[in-house]
Amino acid sequence: MTAQVPAELKIRELEVRGAQGPLAARLYLAGNSSAKRDALIVFFHGGGFVAGDLEEADEFLRHLVTCNPDHVILATNYTLATVSPFPAAVEDAHAVLAWAKKNKAKLAWSGKQLLTAGIEAGANLAAVSALMARDRGGPALAGQILIMPMLDPGLSTCSMRELPNCPDQMKVANTCAAAYRGYLPNAADRAHPYASPLQSSRLKNLPPALILSAEDDPLRDEAEQYGAKLIACGVKTTVRRMPPAPLQEPGARNECACRGFALKEMASFISAIDGTEMPAV
Repeated sequence: MTAQVPAELKIRELEVRGAQGPLAARLYLAGNSSAKRDALIVFFHGGGFVAGDLEEADEFLRHLVTCNPDHVILATNYTLATVSPFPAAVEDAHAVLAWAKKNKAKLAWSGKQLLTAGIEAGANLAAVSALMARDRGGPALAGQILIMPMLDPGLSTCSMRELPNCPDQMKVANTCAAAYRGYLPNAADRAHPYASPLQSSRLKNLPPALILSAEDDPLRDEAEQYGAKLIACGVKTTVRRMPPAPLQEPGARNECACRGFALKEMASFISAIDGTEMPAV
């Protein structure tokens, strides 16, 4: 059942340009829909690279934009691995950022601050699109927001390998393994920095980052290790570990009990991007 849209929330279906063609997208606006916002967040959904669509994070994004009416959010699809594996999705992610920059008038956006964000596999795309924007000379990004990101195709971190006797966590780990098999059928691609940003040796000159891990999440360590690597490379980075949020299903990450925590941290991060120094943890 679709959640009721508050009177002050405007949602518009549109089409953006991916690397290989048009992609479905959804624009979220709150407050005065005619006023241009200074910050645009391009958000990539989860689904382990092999599933998911605009509905994945719809409720979460409704809450986010309602709590932060000075920002506009563009949620976008990308090519799933079931259609075309790596690097199709990351090429789409970069192409959408470039499209947004060129089409700001369609997005009620002033063009000042562009952020990339995502959850789980979408957070991988957000992190990688920041690398690609740096490597390809744009578009310039003001920040990156990574929520419970998938960053290590090797599944080698302690939180992934040393799972407690917990069926829910084991289910998430197994889902991640299956997702990477679909996304990276060529084993050699698993070492590519655009597939495995955690293994990248070139992390300097990236935009400020907010990384949210979760206490009981198998992806916790790779998120926090990536944050530590960014900090070591001089990137302004805030790492926050969210409280436990039991996941009954691997696909329920957007409805986690820590949603309020995530919303607060994201709002604080975006507000700080205008030049205020951010804490690095």
